[in-house]
Amino acid sequence: VSDYGSLMDLMQYRNILKQELTTVVKINLSWSLFFPACSTPPWQLDGVLSKLVADGYKDIVPVENQTVVTHPWKGAYLNKWLPIMKDLNLDYRPLTNEEWITYKPKAEMLGMHELFGEDGIIIPKVYKDSNMIHLPTMKTHGHSVTTGAMKNAFGGLIPKYRHHSHAILDEVLVDLLAIQKEIHPGLIALLDGSIAGDGAGPRTMNPFYANLLLGSEVQV
Repeated sequence: VSDYGSLMDLMQYRNILKQELTTVVKINLSWSLFFPACSTPPWQLDGVLSKLVADGYKDIVPVENQTVVTHPWKGAYLNKWLPIMKDLNLDYRPLTNEEWITYKPKAEMLGMHELFGEDGIIIPKVYKDSNMIHLPTMKTHGHSVTTGAMKNAFGGLIPKYRHHSHAILDEVLVDLLAIQKEIHPGLIALLDGSIAGDGAGPRTMNPFYANLLLGSEVQV
């Protein structure tokens, strides 16, 4: 758990994420059941949230969304996230309960307009002008081959039926990178590779010890 604090200090993350802003922590839920390397493990969430609280960040918002194969509350319970947030007096805020607003990107969109129309791009209101921390894991994926910080943006910037985006995945990933640059003043990713997953990701994989934690301001 404490290794995450060391990683964040090595990154000098406090120079990237301004304390006076809301800091959204985007958890990764790929399956409501616990499976190694599949979703944000409790030690990753504990390490990052505890470090933020210890360093004086006040407005911390842990979030995750629903998919066709996951439920945010069931996943939070079975992946042991809820006791961590309770101990730190933080409220878990599933994006299914959040207000979503229309967003018009400044950057040229390569795929999002094709999927959702010129006026169909929406984002959670809490995301706008907030810091963002992504908590992906190191694993393979049936559509994107490998998955990490870039793919984790799907869960917060595209609503429940985002699996339709897989048909033009390359374009959508670029669009999501551009949108994040526009809406988040500070943006980092902290990836857990203590156990990595190989095979039929992101769920039924073969887990193995990789003993890696990765952190970067660069989502790629």
